[in-house]
Amino acid sequence: MILDLHYRRTGPSGAPTVVILHGLFGTLDNWGSIGRELAEPSGPGSVALDVILVDLRDHGRSPHSAAITYELMAKDVHHLLTRLDLHDVVLVGHSMGGKVTMVVSQHWPELIRSLVVVDISPKEHENNHSHILEALRTADLSPGKGRREVEEHMATFIKEPGVVQFLMKNLYWVDQGRLAWRMNVDLLARELDGILAAIGPEVVKIPTLFIRGGQSDYILREDLPAIAEQFPDSRVVTIPYAGHWVHAQAPDEVITMIREAASKA
Repeated sequence: MILDLHYRRTGPSGAPTVVILHGLFGTLDNWGSIGRELAEPSGPGSVALDVILVDLRDHGRSPHSAAITYELMAKDVHHLLTRLDLHDVVLVGHSMGGKVTMVVSQHWPELIRSLVVVDISPKEHENNHSHILEALRTADLSPGKGRREVEEHMATFIKEPGVVQFLMKNLYWVDQGRLAWRMNVDLLARELDGILAAIGPEVVKIPTLFIRGGQSDYILREDLPAIAEQFPDSRVVTIPYAGHWVHAQAPDEVITMIREAASKA
């Protein structure tokens, strides 16, 4: 079933439209500061952009479902673009969201001006999320438990404080005294293999920019020939000091690249 996705729109109507999709375990809030920057002119001669930040299914404030696949996520995004009467958009996606952008472009290229894919390739990726899912699934969210207790629990599984804080942004108060995860944890755990799988083999001729974190292993040198074959009108730019969360570690560079993609006819 196709879902009505939650989204946040900022910037002037009539401006070039940028639609941004977050990654696994994320929400549109992960791109909030970049979205605000893009929605304002950056200086003389620059233009503000029409920015749409999206919560993908089973994440953020979008509905939970019984299945999550790239085909379904792409259909959700296509439904949103159609509902908002959007075309000629710059479609941006990080990690899982980057794969969604690729699948959307395979099926509905006529709606897309260009793609900006942040630190993900079309290939299958290894499962390095099991400890994260175990932490999420075993967190005690019973009435009376507080955020500090959940955070301490998460830190016993996940040693990177930044990742813990990233995940904690998904925790919210359902009502007084009771916490819950915004993401559909059980479904994501069950469908993780599909989320890590490769996209289909269809060639995408849309101009595509792959932004690669130099400290990340999501796009390796040996992946570049396959990327060039499936995305013949593409280029790969590496930000040497950034890891997988390129947009958090190098926001200025990512903003500049998105603006450039939006300015090209």
